[in-house]
Amino acid sequence: MSATRRPSRIYAGLPPHGAGQRIGLYGGSFNPPHEGHRQVSLVALTRLRLDAVWWLVTPGNPLKEAHGLKPLGERMEAAARLAAHPRLTVTGIEARWGLRYTADFLARLTARDPATRFVFIMGGDNLKTFDRWEAWQEVAALVPIAVMPRPGALAAPLSAPAALALGRSRIPSAFAPVLADLHPPAWLTLEGPRTVASSTALRARAS
Repeated sequence: MSATRRPSRIYAGLPPHGAGQRIGLYGGSFNPPHEGHRQVSLVALTRLRLDAVWWLVTPGNPLKEAHGLKPLGERMEAAARLAAHPRLTVTGIEARWGLRYTADFLARLTARDPATRFVFIMGGDNLKTFDRWEAWQEVAALVPIAVMPRPGALAAPLSAPAALALGRSRIPSAFAPVLADLHPPAWLTLEGPRTVASSTALRARAS
């Protein structure tokens, strides 16, 4: 990391925000975080015209083995060092609220802050398995979704089971600047720089 890049802010609870703000929600175990996470976030900030992107560092992924998962605090600190941007914020709110599933978190968040415009951000690799998430239809019904194509999952927006099921809710990428204003379900793909970096590959390299 450059000496001029200061770590992002870390919050155990919700980061500061207000009515009318446009907030991107980017969840994951960040085990470890990598440059691809930052690239996706910066593209989302610009293309979706967001005020901030929150990195939701989760206690764990229900679809993945917990073996090798580093402590939450350690992952949050690593994420903050990597994010290193004043509008990218790291939070452990899901652990603070004691929640396991994204649908439960989004239901509580949107009920608590109905005047804030949230957008859920995911990679194409997550879209491939989105239909296996707990109450995934509820996730799509609660907030608009922006999908960033990922190497190895470029066809997901066309072939993933969830993408097919939500086909009528897909909107053209040109509408990215107003996605946060749309009533869900609504989703689109964001084109931008792609990196082959992945947490899985980084863990394998470190082992």
